[in-house]
Amino acid sequence: MAIIGGAWTVNVIWSLRAGPRRFSELRIDIPPVSPKVLTARLRELEARGVVNREVKPTSPPSVEYSLTALGSELVPAIEAIVTIGHRLKGEPGVSVSNG
Repeated sequence: MAIIGGAWTVNVIWSLRAGPRRFSELRIDIPPVSPKVLTARLRELEARGVVNREVKPTSPPSVEYSLTALGSELVPAIEAIVTIGHRLKGEPGVSVSNG
């Protein structure tokens, strides 16, 4: 949970599950996140071994982000959480509380 607990972290992993993305593509995928926060999340995930950052030798240089093997292992866990959340939202009489 420490890895995926930060704000927008799950969104970044979810966006990268389909394959490598550039920073601008991630901004489109996650419109409410600010560039500053997205940069911080990507750096944090890279430091934790979840995301790989690759500088492409183009002119001008571009950067692509992708999931590492560890990052890919987190996707089924996130999918399970999403599935349970949808199920709980749809069941009458089930309330989700913080207590």
